[in-house]
Amino acid sequence: MEVLIDQNAGFCFGVVKAIDAAEQQLASSQSLYCLGDIVHNNAEVQRLANKGLRVIDYQQMEQLHHTRVLIRAHGEPPSTYAIAQRQHIELVDATCPIVLALQKRVREGYLEMQSKGGQVVIFGKQGHAEVIGLNGQTNNTAIIVSHPTDVEGVDFNRPIRLFSQTTKSKADYQQLIDLMRELATSDFVAYNTICNRVSNRSNELKAFAQSVEALIFVSGSNSSNGHYLYDVCRSVLPRTIFISSIDELDVDDPLLKGVNRIGISGATSTPRWLMEAVAEKLKAHS
Repeated sequence: MEVLIDQNAGFCFGVVKAIDAAEQQLASSQSLYCLGDIVHNNAEVQRLANKGLRVIDYQQMEQLHHTRVLIRAHGEPPSTYAIAQRQHIELVDATCPIVLALQKRVREGYLEMQSKGGQVVIFGKQGHAEVIGLNGQTNNTAIIVSHPTDVEGVDFNRPIRLFSQTTKSKADYQQLIDLMRELATSDFVAYNTICNRVSNRSNELKAFAQSVEALIFVSGSNSSNGHYLYDVCRSVLPRTIFISSIDELDVDDPLLKGVNRIGISGATSTPRWLMEAVAEKLKAHS
């Protein structure tokens, strides 16, 4: 049995930047907190926890003083920076540059809409860390649209500025843009804010999936990007299996029966070492 790891799979540069920042800080001190999971992958979160990274929430951050807190690649709303200043917390800001630029654009759109009596609409997953950070740029007044047809909360008689979470499907976002443009009776502008790394991954992944007979897709169960890319794989290769850890891999899965060429890929939040471990387990069974 031949086992191939997708050469284009693995952390995006924003996640790499955040993990590098965490490891550098942990190398010089054993005290570092992270506001939320640094990445949507339990195995990588545990690896860093073993090195001393402690995950906290907003309520716990309010109780800290004179310490260091890492801001992950997803970014944070202005309120988080205010807490840090009030509590004398040193922030290790690892916000992805693409997300940081998007936050600035959303803030500018919000200020423009305030002057015109308009609305900011964000296409994204309700409660997602990045969306919380983006909404914070609007003083939490943005309308969050989770699905391309979920536009009931939008007033199409008022000006609209539309943005997307960086990891959403490009096709779904275009569907939303087309619908809103058709319904809008006032000033409507949509911005292309999806990360090219994510949008390009879908085509790369389709090509990889078509080159193998079955595919193991490794991703955190709470990764939006992971579920999206998994669906991309399944659309061209029904023999695609989703797992979050090595323990979840069933080497006797019926979908792997009679397969001679197995591929392994993952989300932009999936560490390379985890995919390599999955490959080793498959090879040991062959």
